[in-house]
Amino acid sequence: MPVFRLPLERLASLGALLVLWLVAAELTGDPTVLPAPWEMVAPAAKELASGALPFHLGMTLWRVAWSFCLAMALGGLIGFAMGRSERVDRWLDPWLVIFLNLPALVLIVLCYLWIGLNETAAIAAVVLNKIPNVAALIREGARALDPQVDAMARVYRLSPLTRLRHILLPQLAPFITAAARSGLAVIWKIVLVVEFLGRSNGIGFQIHLHFQQFDVAMVLVYAFSFILVMLAVEGLVLQPVERRVRRWRAA
Repeated sequence: MPVFRLPLERLASLGALLVLWLVAAELTGDPTVLPAPWEMVAPAAKELASGALPFHLGMTLWRVAWSFCLAMALGGLIGFAMGRSERVDRWLDPWLVIFLNLPALVLIVLCYLWIGLNETAAIAAVVLNKIPNVAALIREGARALDPQVDAMARVYRLSPLTRLRHILLPQLAPFITAAARSGLAVIWKIVLVVEFLGRSNGIGFQIHLHFQQFDVAMVLVYAFSFILVMLAVEGLVLQPVERRVRRWRAA
């Protein structure tokens, strides 16, 4: 029963949001302030036909993919080292606290000032913003590793690859998936800010352009195009992976 209820609940929730949008658009009574959903079809079709929407969407997705992979890899290594070594944790914990509380906007501006208005600065700004969050989550996972299972691996002299595959990763999987899901949600928002401030393409750049022209419909077209892609990634990739890695706990 729950398997069939969940999609219906999601559809009902999205339907309620659509109704709220329609009511707000009707109360506003001005398409230049808040257009109704059907008033965005023509602008969206025009952007698709011209190729502008696929191009800018692709550039944003490219930056998100690079930033996500780098942040997960570096943050995972740092967090694991901090969780397994008290000395490393004592050294790096002050850094982690500082970067966790450093505003994203400050890092973005500093990267652009120090590196320049280029792709390297854009990716670096996003990665530096996300590494502390990933490290904090993976550190907790590394601290929660079962020492008895680790001792068993040493007794049976398991190879490092076998220990990684059958002992470390299954225990760290919930923390990795949590970091991935929260990381993706945060990263794409930071990427939009990075593009808004200093890139000449991407969804953030287009939102900035149409913001200057007070074109609410086009701002919504580009915003929703990326939101739909992220919802698809969440539903088709991240949630199935999370269910798979948690399956062993219910066995």
